Amino acid sequence: MTNPVDTFFASWGMSSDADRSAAISGCMTASATYADPRSNGVLTGVDAITTYVSMFSANAPGWSASVVKSDEIAGSHRVTVAFGGPGPDGAQITQYGQYFIDLDGAQIARMVGFVGTGAPE
Repeated sequence: MTNPVDTFFASWGMSSDADRSAAISGCMTASATYADPRSNGVLTGVDAITTYVSMFSANAPGWSASVVKSDEIAGSHRVTVAFGGPGPDGAQITQYGQYFIDLDGAQIARMVGFVGTGAPE
């Protein structure tokens, strides 16, 4: 069985809108919610979340997102995600985010993301 969290973040780097939409639809409940510092509030539903992820893909061509660490306690998942791709000068850039995720069966029901990993500076 494919991990829905890995599928969701793999969709961020997909160049095909149809493939991205299918991936997100397959890994999230119809009423899933998503929020991060750039989402302008809580996004509800697959269409709103797909539109948001598509904006990332359009604004950061060549970038991808992948889970680099994950753990779970009492059904709640915490994942660290690496977002990376070419910067304005062509050099590779990697930025990290941390997400807290609740599943409903084998689909994502709620996801909240934060910039960075929460490590003290």
